[in-house]
Amino acid sequence: MWPDPSQSQELLKQAECGDREAVGRLLERHRESLRRAIHLRIDRAIQRRVDASDIVQEVMLEASRRLPEYLKNPAMPFHLWLRQMARDRLIDAHRRHQVAERRAIGREKPLELAAFLDRSSIELAADLRDHELTPAAAAMRQELERRFHDVLGQLDDEDREILIMRYFEQLSNQEVAQALGLSEAAAGMRHLRALRRLRALLGETPSRAGL
Repeated sequence: MWPDPSQSQELLKQAECGDREAVGRLLERHRESLRRAIHLRIDRAIQRRVDASDIVQEVMLEASRRLPEYLKNPAMPFHLWLRQMARDRLIDAHRRHQVAERRAIGREKPLELAAFLDRSSIELAADLRDHELTPAAAAMRQELERRFHDVLGQLDDEDREILIMRYFEQLSNQEVAQALGLSEAAAGMRHLRALRRLRALLGETPSRAGL
């Protein structure tokens, strides 16, 4: 989902040399990926009042302002830095609307699933089933998609988030570990645990790989 990091790195080098056009190109090539990542996580209770594009614009302005700071100490890949700012903005948006509405939106879920029902969910659902499928399995795809969407909402925040990161955002285990502040081993174990729980909710038989 995220742009090619090698091209982003080249634009970062140009930006470091003072090329303002490179900064614009760098941010713009991340805009749509960032919008999708934010939209995916907007709590259903505030979807009608919070537009993902507005949050993206806020992140873009903040990123442009803070880019020199990032270039001095790029502790994480640029796209992870952007999504971290987006996550903070989204949490703030949820809190503001909780106060404005004077009602509980439910326990705070800054990484709430909102729009996973797309091609990515179909591909993930198919991948999570046993690989030795009968021909009839293709006809079950639509039903599987519906079930998959339903059970994702039953997972806790931690499990749901890591599945979104790995399969929707297509982040590597190393990137997930960086984003969550975990060791790679811990991120890998969390991923496996989430897969096991998702399989259990889907009523799937664990594969020979132990997932």
